[in-house]
Amino acid sequence: QVQVVESGGGLVQAGGSLRLSCAASGSTLSTYAMGWFRQAPGKEREFVTAMTWSSGSTVYADSVKGRFTISRDNAKNTVYLQMSSLKPEDTAIYYCNARAQLNPAISYWGQGTQVTVSS
Repeated sequence: QVQVVESGGGLVQAGGSLRLSCAASGSTLSTYAMGWFRQAPGKEREFVTAMTWSSGSTVYADSVKGRFTISRDNAKNTVYLQMSSLKPEDTAIYYCNARAQLNPAISYWGQGTQVTVSS
């Protein structure tokens, strides 16, 4: 079992930056991929970025490439999402996800953190 807790959301002006944190705890985090998803009002949840805990390899949605960066701190069991050049369309609830690499059906979600970008 893995628990994930997000923090760091808030209100920011367009063009600004924000960093989200996802504190993870539980068993064998090295066998999980950590990801960020977001859900805007009236829209489905969408993939933003992900990183495998063991190798650190990353993947990004086209909409955030070059603006968002996922990283991790192994000592703190924490994954970060650094968001820059924010746009109003980035406004959403951002969710952290931990997914078992060997069995993707095993997936854990945080409660989400609100990010609002004003124009």
